[in-house]
Amino acid sequence: MNKKGFIGLGVMGYPMAGHLASNNFDVCVFNRTQEKALKWKNEFTGSSCESPSEIASQSDVIMICVGKDDDVRDVIYGNKGILESVNPGTIIVDHSTTSATLAKEMSQILQEKECYFLDAPISGGQAGAEAGKLSVMVGGCKESFKAVKRILDAYSKFSKHMGNSGSGQLTKMVNQICIGGLLQALAEGMNFSEKAGLKTEDVMEVITKGAAQSWYMENRWSTMLKDEYDHGFAVDWMRKDLDIVEDQAIRIGANVEVTKLVNNFYKEVQDLDGGRWDASSLLKRIKDI
Repeated sequence: MNKKGFIGLGVMGYPMAGHLASNNFDVCVFNRTQEKALKWKNEFTGSSCESPSEIASQSDVIMICVGKDDDVRDVIYGNKGILESVNPGTIIVDHSTTSATLAKEMSQILQEKECYFLDAPISGGQAGAEAGKLSVMVGGCKESFKAVKRILDAYSKFSKHMGNSGSGQLTKMVNQICIGGLLQALAEGMNFSEKAGLKTEDVMEVITKGAAQSWYMENRWSTMLKDEYDHGFAVDWMRKDLDIVEDQAIRIGANVEVTKLVNNFYKEVQDLDGGRWDASSLLKRIKDI
């Protein structure tokens, strides 16, 4: 019973589970769409299970990488969920981006089963997941974090314990606040460059070497300039994340006025049928509206 379970084989989870298998962990996977689990099993060394409950019965550590709060609840205590067969001492590591209240809720539920829940959202996007160079921000029991650190190292370049349950999700909210404002500024800057008659490729070459440099500027200006958005982190997911930020900001009395503005801009991108476009599509919004 020392298998490492992985639930959720989306654009992030699929390569993350693959890195575990490539680092000689005994991995069993589950995905709601079984075809994807079978594809993973054909590509990597490991096994697939038919339910989260089956994974829980044979794993001492379980990673979850799904979409929303309710998806995590379903995996843990839904029909054939983890709680049906989880073994005492199991550590559940949730890489989904959810609310901080969900993390606390799941932690309490799993404590009753003598298990541990870590909220461990990730940053680095699909490229980071595929390269095994994600950043992981972790909330929950510090000893449990230390116990799974070697596992996290298989697909991350950096991981850090941030505090009590929910702290990982709160840290991810800070990340998304910063990214939203940064992408809007990048979109406005590039649009300004075009309107001013500058050669934007040259502008980017210069300013990426200075104080304005960022991951998004380095990795997205070229595709933004080409009006290419069929890749990366989808607008629908960014809106979900920023809605979580807005809700948490109300709870703690934090001013997130720019984030609210950017969230509304993303709604306008959705109205352009751009829900699946990359989050850098804020430039397209400026040009089209």
